[in-house]
Amino acid sequence: MALIRPTDATRSIRRTGRTGRTGPGRAVALLALVALAALVPLLGPSVAAHGTGEAASPDSNMVALLRTLLFAALCVQVGELFVGALARWVPGAPADRPVSWAPYAAVVGFAAAASAGELAPHGHGSRGGVLALLEAIAFAVAGLCALTRRPNRQVWPLAAVVLAEALRAHPPTEHTALIGSGLTVVHLTCSALWAGGLLNVLRTLRRRGDAEAGAALLGLYARVAAVLFAGVTATGLCSSLRRMPSESVLDQLTTTAYGRVLLAKVLIVCGVALLALWARTRLRRAADPLAACSPARVEIVALGVVVAMSGLLTALPLPAKG
Repeated sequence: MALIRPTDATRSIRRTGRTGRTGPGRAVALLALVALAALVPLLGPSVAAHGTGEAASPDSNMVALLRTLLFAALCVQVGELFVGALARWVPGAPADRPVSWAPYAAVVGFAAAASAGELAPHGHGSRGGVLALLEAIAFAVAGLCALTRRPNRQVWPLAAVVLAEALRAHPPTEHTALIGSGLTVVHLTCSALWAGGLLNVLRTLRRRGDAEAGAALLGLYARVAAVLFAGVTATGLCSSLRRMPSESVLDQLTTTAYGRVLLAKVLIVCGVALLALWARTRLRRAADPLAACSPARVEIVALGVVVAMSGLLTALPLPAKG
């Protein structure tokens, strides 16, 4: 793969380096963003259902929060593996990798999955409860793998999490449940690689290293992310058409809680796509290719909201058909 040619700006950055130090202001901003993201699943069910005639279940806000935490943990762990694989294709990629968040994410994922199983109908004795228990065990195994000398082994338990989540979302009573599960596997995998990958690329670039190689890593991620975006879009569209009546899909987008959240998620994803395009333009044309990190940071915040929206969707009733 051809690297981006170094400019005077990149040479200057390479000489000075990027320390990746964070001040208290950024820590406070991060905590504020996390708190705001938590409001989406906590308040989302009642807000989305307002005026629709639908009633949110008593524990829908907690289910949405737990699913959001589960998805976020999955993104962090998958993203670290993804960026580690990308870095091996970039000569001179930053060797000073950031501290792994995978063990902490595994703890969050384990707690979220186990708690979600308790909230499932009939608890852990139900199909949903058993799948939640399998997810919790898979997160625990992934966390242990992250602590070993071969953290790449996390890929297998994380794949089990994705598969269990796909089976949970499409019970056997659903029409063509296997097709729905297959779409969810692809959708969830592409989403985790996209969001988690960007997070870990930005964390990697904050470390001291060669700016030229850093720009090449960001460029390689951007090319793969375009394919991931296509996968997310195609599977999301197919899944939505399966779950919403095709003859009244436009009406359902504004008259049902599920449709409203889905519409909001689509609009945010469109905004994320524009931010990604802006970042890619900066990467190619700016004197300093790492100037693309600015729109990319906004993009990762927007992707965090998308993850919260995804968790919220799992707690809302599907639109009635027929």
